[in-house]
Amino acid sequence: MSSKWVYSFGEGRAEGRAEMKNLLGGKGANLAEMSNLGLPVPPGFTITTEVCTWFYANGRSYPADLRAQVDAALAAVEAVVGMRFGDARNPLLVSVRSGARASMPGMMDTVLNLGLTDATVQGLADRSGDARFAYDSYRRFIQMYGNVVLGVEHHHFEEVLEEVKRERDYTFDTELKAEDWQAVIAGYKAVVDRTLGRPFPQDPVEQLWGAIGAVFGSWMNQRAITYRKLHDIPADWGTAVNVQAMVFGNMGDDCATGVAFTRNPSTGENRFYGEYLINAQGEDVVAGIRTPQHLTIAGKEANGSTLPSMEESMPEVFRQLDAVRLKLERHYRDMQDIEFTVQQSKLYMLQTRTGKRTAAAALKIAVDMAREGLIDERTAVLRIEPKSLDQLLHPTLDPKAKKQIIAKGLPASPGAASGKVVFTAEEAERLSELGESVILCRVETSPEDIHGMHAARGILTTRGGMTSHAAVVARGMGRACVAGAGELRIDYKRGTMLVRGVEVKAGDILTIDGSTGEVMLGEVPTIQPELSGDFALLMGWADRFRRMKVRTNAETPLDARTARKFGAEGIGLSRTEHMFFDADRIVAVRGMILADTEAGRRAALARIEPMQRQDFVELFKIMTGLPVTIRLLDPPLHEFLPASEAEMEEVAASTGTDLQKVQQRAHQLHEANPMLGHRGCRLGISYPEIYEMQARAIFEAAVVVFQETGETVTPEIMIPLVGTRKELDILKAVIDRVATEVSQRSNRPLDYLVGTMIELPRAALRAAEIARTAEFFSFGTNDLTQTTFGISRDDAASFLPDYQRTGIFEQDPFVTLDTDGVGELVQIAAERGRGARPGIKLGICGEHGGDPSSIYFCEKVGLDYVSCSPYRVPIARLAAAQAAILGEKAASEA
Repeated sequence: MSSKWVYSFGEGRAEGRAEMKNLLGGKGANLAEMSNLGLPVPPGFTITTEVCTWFYANGRSYPADLRAQVDAALAAVEAVVGMRFGDARNPLLVSVRSGARASMPGMMDTVLNLGLTDATVQGLADRSGDARFAYDSYRRFIQMYGNVVLGVEHHHFEEVLEEVKRERDYTFDTELKAEDWQAVIAGYKAVVDRTLGRPFPQDPVEQLWGAIGAVFGSWMNQRAITYRKLHDIPADWGTAVNVQAMVFGNMGDDCATGVAFTRNPSTGENRFYGEYLINAQGEDVVAGIRTPQHLTIAGKEANGSTLPSMEESMPEVFRQLDAVRLKLERHYRDMQDIEFTVQQSKLYMLQTRTGKRTAAAALKIAVDMAREGLIDERTAVLRIEPKSLDQLLHPTLDPKAKKQIIAKGLPASPGAASGKVVFTAEEAERLSELGESVILCRVETSPEDIHGMHAARGILTTRGGMTSHAAVVARGMGRACVAGAGELRIDYKRGTMLVRGVEVKAGDILTIDGSTGEVMLGEVPTIQPELSGDFALLMGWADRFRRMKVRTNAETPLDARTARKFGAEGIGLSRTEHMFFDADRIVAVRGMILADTEAGRRAALARIEPMQRQDFVELFKIMTGLPVTIRLLDPPLHEFLPASEAEMEEVAASTGTDLQKVQQRAHQLHEANPMLGHRGCRLGISYPEIYEMQARAIFEAAVVVFQETGETVTPEIMIPLVGTRKELDILKAVIDRVATEVSQRSNRPLDYLVGTMIELPRAALRAAEIARTAEFFSFGTNDLTQTTFGISRDDAASFLPDYQRTGIFEQDPFVTLDTDGVGELVQIAAERGRGARPGIKLGICGEHGGDPSSIYFCEKVGLDYVSCSPYRVPIARLAAAQAAILGEKAASEA
């Protein structure tokens, strides 16, 4: 660690610069940069993030030489402003603020007006000529310091203020005079004394170190921890502390304070956007105590305000601020979020940082800045957060609409949807066919619910996590989904759902927001997404820079068409079992399962085969020559059989089978742990006729497409859950035999690949051996994560939050790939597979294929493609481009 803990700034120069963000934090680095640019920044100093690391590693203590460095930096500030810290006649007051390297607005603590005491407040009154201002500042300081540093609850101070206003018959704070504020101060000090058993500190140095400790301490407060978790900010980054000479926006009507953006953060429009208040301090703008006024005349008129804009009330200062806005944007080459204060008609800049913005605004700003020559196209592509594109791809709730939230779950699949509550897949399908919008509400979904999920506008479950069946399928279909809403209690028999004393019945209207996890009573209006020209233009730039291909996970024509519309370059996973659940074929599937003999199974499969063939014909036509990877039957057979007595009776009747036989077969197929049981290629080994039928349907579909369109199809047939080469050899022989038969019968040569899904640790470790038979690997990272960790993704939601809270897992491994463990297996398999078969095609088709962080890892490993849900295709295209750009940059720097 460096022994320099403190960096000074101000007076047109600074010891730091923008590139030192990791050491000085974002705020400190930008204050230094603005000082170096010659902007009017009040002088101050930054205590580095390394001190925060020291603070937590050494029992909340400080380095031995820190105090001397702080004293020297404080003396430098005194020399610049001509005031002294703690001087009763001419006191220097300071602000103490946090500043992590990643912006965390409002998450950590701030103290303003520090240095005020019973002695110095009189000096401030004399120097300013305004006793009311001085005592107002002192009461603000006691209230803020008392709460932030001393831990006195905020409401105690509010009660004192309200009592004084009541006694004097005042309505607004602005009505209080100097002597009134003195009474409030006496009350505040009494609150501190009574609560803590000691008086409010009157030593400015003690105040300073109390505030510094509070800011470092706030790095680990609950709201900061939660914010870091939501935004993937590592805890070991720490925060810096910025100590800066106070400037006052509340000294009179020639003073003001405000917050502004150099462009509109909602729309991206290149117009100055912000608010200010005359005669106020910074917290007044954001606290909602007073109504802020607009900076510009255009903003005032657009919002129907009658209050004067800053452009009107302070034209000269506004002109200076507008010039600073343009200078900062040209310098940083990005939209800035700035804070400023005006003291006696002089402008001071307190902060600049990269401004938060909506996805739509981010697109417009990036494209506009590229057109303006501020940035190049590569930088424009890097400017967009891939996950934010979800905002542009799904309906969203009208922000102006009222909503009655009754529960909250996990935001499992983005978008908002309203509809009638239904509790069965069959009812969802029936009402949908009548033109009704429905929300399918289930304790949890299963593959058998697929038709109802497809028919529904949205899906709500009380169990399951972000990668549960409901979540994965909903994302693939582009359906809004809220999962794991544990407060809800569903009673299937009564057809009701109970939460917080509210009973929701079948047929009631419900709205869900899959982007926030909110569940709302009644219909809330939604806004349909519009893909603007900027979106298409930026995605075109991204496609030029990316190396990896982007495919989709799809098995229905609608999914395939949606994915093509979003730019998919083929299908990386078509799950054939999803095709088995349609109402017109489930009877034949169940007949196959209930059959006692191979002949009986083949008879049932013969009824399914033409339906499967037509499925593949449609997919091949939609993909027009692009690669299509088809996974042969994967789930255990029991998933196709019902669980309840009534449903078993229905199956017996529909298949012409004795009820007892249905019950016996269901009992035979029951497994203690079906995810590790008789499924995947193990079904093919036991019942090769199933894979034989599927292979024939695939090859005959390829022939049909060629005959009808002249388009050659090269299907990629994926055998799931392989753990040994022998399994693959046996099943590949079945596929090759069927291919020869179809080729000879149709007099048409067939081009195809046979590969496997790597989803077992053994398969990854034995990849060199398996690659001698497999012509491609597709990493099924959903199951590979399950089998590596020994965790069920459908049940992990109950304890994964504890693992994340305690730091065992930084992220949910089913959402973002565990690059250390699961990732190492992927890397091993890729290297060994290529070693045995140079040029082997490598892809990923688990849910991680649509996660930007996981896609960066796939680029690093050198996979050929990622495959994801249709609505995640644009996200994957952008993430793949960013990964390629950053990879090139890292290689050139090395």
